[in-house]
Amino acid sequence: MSTLTTLMHEVPPFLPSGAEAMTATVELPPGDPGTPPHRHSGPVFGYLLEGEMIFELEGGPERVARAGEAFWEPGGDAIHYQAANNLADGWTRFVIVMLGVPGEPMLTFVDEAELRARRDRRAPRPASSAEA
Repeated sequence: MSTLTTLMHEVPPFLPSGAEAMTATVELPPGDPGTPPHRHSGPVFGYLLEGEMIFELEGGPERVARAGEAFWEPGGDAIHYQAANNLADGWTRFVIVMLGVPGEPMLTFVDEAELRARRDRRAPRPASSAEA
């Protein structure tokens, strides 16, 4: 008998008109910082297959997602700061489904000038909190 288990149910704030979809796997070696700060043209949904990931979106604190957990981000203007491997001695692997604006990149890097201009939108960092 088959089983259906709902891992997450979200209503994204928008879906790009005529959205393109891409499904990919991401594999991060031990301690890998992941992709530098970036944004997506549409929402992204993911599922952690193995390991632990430090996940941080603009406006929210960083958190650790673990194998078996689902995550998502709204896309659009929101900056995705981190998707780093939280393990020093193990791989982290996850599957993502990205919905994007047709003809635009699924992922766009954010430059240092924009990060500085929007620093007030980023939640306090753990190291910053300890220093304050």
